[in-house]
Amino acid sequence: MEKMTIKIMCLTLILGLAGCSGTNEKEIEKVPDKSAQALFADARESLDNGLYKRAIQILSAIDSRFPYGPISHQIQLDLIYAYYKSGNAAQGLALTDRFLRLNPAHPNVDYVYYMRALINIATQENLFQDLAGIDRSNRDPSAARDAFNDLKIVLEKYPESKYAADSRQRMIAIKSRLAKYELSVAHYYLEREAYVSSANRGKYIVEYFSPSPETEEALEIMIVCYEKLGLSDLRINAQQVLAANYPKNAMVAK
Repeated sequence: MEKMTIKIMCLTLILGLAGCSGTNEKEIEKVPDKSAQALFADARESLDNGLYKRAIQILSAIDSRFPYGPISHQIQLDLIYAYYKSGNAAQGLALTDRFLRLNPAHPNVDYVYYMRALINIATQENLFQDLAGIDRSNRDPSAARDAFNDLKIVLEKYPESKYAADSRQRMIAIKSRLAKYELSVAHYYLEREAYVSSANRGKYIVEYFSPSPETEEALEIMIVCYEKLGLSDLRINAQQVLAANYPKNAMVAK
């Protein structure tokens, strides 16, 4: 009961904070009439102090008033970060897409790919469901796939980037998320006796997400499906792979 009370308190607090991100023309008009450099200093101070809504207001004002200034690119990069930190995924993704489209050769393009990945990852990390203990493995993983692809770009195109190491670690975590989704789909088909579809999902996990904690269960599903379909050669092959990698598995001896 105490744990549930804590969860409810946390959810209430989050609801109270919702809607704190984003900006509009009226908010921009509230920003003092200063030089771009003076406003930029104010924006950086707000970012340093975690005042992301205020930072977005100021940065948006600079972007609107001085669109072609010498620091226009840095303004947009800081805006991307502020949108990410404030939880405004829609604005953050729109700005990263725009930046990459207009500035494909910018020296900080690795950062933009990295931030787009982080924003997509954040949309998958639903705190409400985490607090409630809801399993989200069967939810649409398209944002996770997009994040995985952007992190892969950072690793492959910018291997010396300071974001490369973290990108690699995040890719490992995302791979597990995607594997869990495929596994949930495989179970869905298996329960409905759609053995071909279920076996194909299991095979996909083995081919694209190995090694991962989901590989063992994927092989088990493949063995069951191939047995139901009367595909002895495929069943034996799957059992051999299972035995080689998971010798203690209960299905090995069958």
